[in-house]
Amino acid sequence: MSGRLTTHVLDLSQGTPAAGVAVQLRRLKEGAAELLCEAVTNRDGRLDTPLLEGAEMEAGSYELLFMAGDYFRKRATGEAEGEPVSCFFEHIPIRFNIGSPAEHYHCPLLMAPGGYSTYRGS
Repeated sequence: MSGRLTTHVLDLSQGTPAAGVAVQLRRLKEGAAELLCEAVTNRDGRLDTPLLEGAEMEAGSYELLFMAGDYFRKRATGEAEGEPVSCFFEHIPIRFNIGSPAEHYHCPLLMAPGGYSTYRGS
C-alpha cells in the first residue's frame, strides 16, 4: 500500500463536519514554502481525494493552512442582523513532518471560532 496524506475538519461549535473549508498544502524547504495543492472540504468535512499520495509523498516538512475565518463568516450569514461575526483565528497553520512516505498520514482539525486542536490520526 502506498502512502497518502489526508485531513478531516470538524466544527466543534456546531458538533458537525465543517463543509466548505478551503485548505492549502505547502512543502517547507530551505526557508521557502512551495504551494502543492488547494482543496475545499466536502459536506463530510473531508477532501474528495488525498492531498498527497503515491509518488507525490516525500519525506520532509509540510504545512496545512486552513481558512477558518472565511468558513466562520460564511456560516454566520443569516444570523441576527447587527450581530458581529467573531473568529479569533483567520488562518490555522499546522506544520508537521512526513518521515516515512509509505505510511498514511492523517491530520484532522477540530476547530471553533475561538480555538482549535489537532493530532495525528489514523
